Amino acid sequence: MTSIDKPAATTDTNAPQGTDPQTDAETRAVTEAALFEAFGGVRGMVETVVPGLLFVTIFTINKDLHASAIAAVAVSLLLVAVRLIRRDTVKHAFSGVFGVAFGVVFAMMTGEAKDFYLPGMLYTLGLAVAYIGTSIAGVPLIGLILGPVFKENLSWRTRNPGRKSAYTKASYAWGFILLAKCAILFPLYWWADTTQLGWVLVSLKIPPFLLAVYLTWVFLAKAPAPIDVFAEMEAEEEAERAAKAAERASREQ
Repeated sequence: MTSIDKPAATTDTNAPQGTDPQTDAETRAVTEAALFEAFGGVRGMVETVVPGLLFVTIFTINKDLHASAIAAVAVSLLLVAVRLIRRDTVKHAFSGVFGVAFGVVFAMMTGEAKDFYLPGMLYTLGLAVAYIGTSIAGVPLIGLILGPVFKENLSWRTRNPGRKSAYTKASYAWGFILLAKCAILFPLYWWADTTQLGWVLVSLKIPPFLLAVYLTWVFLAKAPAPIDVFAEMEAEEEAERAAKAAERASREQ
C-alpha cells in the first residue's frame, strides 16, 4: 500500500478535486492509505476472521464448546503477542481479543455455543445505529474516526462542507450495510444451528467491510482535500515566533 503522506493544508472550499490529475491521484492515494490505517488493512481483516473461523471449525468437528472457546481465545492472544513482538500497533488485535472474550464468557454463562456470536452481533447492530444516528445529527461517525488520521480533526464540520457531505454519505453507507448484515444474522441466530450461523457469520466478515471501505474511498476521493490543522497551527506558531524575534530586534536597534 502507499504510505500515508501528510495532507497539505488547504483553504476552505467545497469545490471537487480533479482539476489537476496529479493532485487528484495523490489525494486518492492518501485516502486509500488512510482508510487501511484506520481500519487495520489486510492484516486487521485476517485478525478479525481467524478466531471466529477457528471456533466454528472446531465446533463443527467435535461439538465441544470448551475446546472451541479455548482455541479462539488462544489464537486471539497469539495474534496480540505477534504484534507486540514486532512492535506493531495492537489496537485492532486487542479489539479482537475483547470481542472473543465477551463471546466466550457469554457462551459459557448460557451453555449455548451459539451465544459465542451474540455479543459481536449486538455490537454490529449498535454500530449500525451509531453510524446512522451520528449522520442524522450532523456529526458523522466516519468523520470522527478519520479526521485525526487525515490531520484535519473536526475542521470538516464548519470549514469544509464538501468533506462533511462525503463523511455523511460514507457513514450512511456503513450504517445501512451493517443493518443489512444484521438482517441476515439475527434470524439465523433464532432459526439456524450453531455451525450454520457460524459459517454464515464468518463468510460475512470481510465482504460487507470491503464494500463499506470502497464506498468510503469513493466518496472521499471526490471530496475536497482535508484541511491540515496541525500544519496551520505550526505555521501560526512560526509566524508568532518570527514576530517576536522582529520585535526584539527592533528594540535592540
